[in-house]
Amino acid sequence: MKQWRSVSPDIWQGRDDTQEAANALRLFQTTRRYSDFSPEQVQEEITLIGFECDEGVKRNHGRPGAAQAPDVLRRSLANMASHQEHQRLADLGNIFVSADNLEDAQQTLREAVLACQRAGKRTLVLGGGHETACGHGLGVLDAFPKKKVGIINLDAHLDLRHATHATSGTPFRQLAQYCDTQQRDFRYACFGLSMAANTQALLDEAAKRQVTIVEDLCCLNAPEATLATLHQFIAQLDIIYLTVDLDVLPGWEMPAVSAPAPLGLPAAILMRLIEPICRSGKLQAVDLVEFNPAYDRDKQGANLAARIAWQIVRWWG
Repeated sequence: MKQWRSVSPDIWQGRDDTQEAANALRLFQTTRRYSDFSPEQVQEEITLIGFECDEGVKRNHGRPGAAQAPDVLRRSLANMASHQEHQRLADLGNIFVSADNLEDAQQTLREAVLACQRAGKRTLVLGGGHETACGHGLGVLDAFPKKKVGIINLDAHLDLRHATHATSGTPFRQLAQYCDTQQRDFRYACFGLSMAANTQALLDEAAKRQVTIVEDLCCLNAPEATLATLHQFIAQLDIIYLTVDLDVLPGWEMPAVSAPAPLGLPAAILMRLIEPICRSGKLQAVDLVEFNPAYDRDKQGANLAARIAWQIVRWWG
């Protein structure tokens, strides 16, 4: 596969406690790393793919650095405890951008996700900017052409921008346009949206597309109503693609993103939204995007993002 490389074994390192007990395991000891991209040969259920890309962030005039995220997040994951559920995880390497050609990289990610899904795997993608969602989402839509596929975006932003080229702000508009060409319903929900970070033009586009929106203040002040809306959205779907933009978290919890949130949803509240999605039996694909190691503080952001990924894998029923 073009624009693909395996992950160095040096990335998956950690503390070895097996002298203490045979089951004192960490992810670096249980996550199998594959040296070629052959999803049909993978025995594990969940395939981890990195998307080394911040070209979309650059085009969207954000702070570059997210291309370094996948391996940084792997390092944080590596030393976390491995329970039975985590032994379903396989590492299928990274897709990267060549010569700033975002569109080719997105197409490669699309093909990789489609191959994994057709092989009966679930996909966990570590971005990269939110341009990751275009390739990941297209792969999922391709894999389930007759199913009701829904996108749940935990994000401060709608990312429905109109632009002449793909950016980190356009992925859901691109997916909506693809659904139009396929005469499919575009099923999209955004939880944690900041009204202060979205123009009226974006809200108008969301209204036209019948997007389900739950604002950050509603998530904070009316958690039960928020969960009810989430369950109603899930009930309409056959397949779920969950995308977590880490800038949905407060800036004090997640400083390491292109656009830190002045309000945001604390991780404990975010987890309350993630758990029912994971346990729904409909979740086929997840990505975590916009982590930017260049702006991290004492690995605070990396460790929190890795914990979210760790929890998703554990809950993924």
